[in-house]
Amino acid sequence: MKREIATILTGTVMALGALSLEGCAPTRTQESAGEYIDDATLTAKVKTALLGDPAVKSLQINVKTFRGRVQLAGFVNSQAEIDRAVAIAGSIQGVVSVDNALSVKTR
Repeated sequence: MKREIATILTGTVMALGALSLEGCAPTRTQESAGEYIDDATLTAKVKTALLGDPAVKSLQINVKTFRGRVQLAGFVNSQAEIDRAVAIAGSIQGVVSVDNALSVKTR
């Protein structure tokens, strides 16, 4: 009898563990924990590279990453600055694509 109860409890714990792991699985609109960490790392690398380039006003550029796709948004002073920011973001290893939502400021 004790062995049957132990078997049932073990099975129940294993089933609950499997169900809890399912909550970590990625969906079309939600990343897994590993993807989130990878994207946070890419975002940091892009921001660092932008900060290191004197031709780009990086504090005016917002960087977001989802599944390796980097989005740049914000307002900059020229089209050349947009082109440079997109090139920098695209040069980072692991970046799948760059979505350019940057705009030139109107004066």
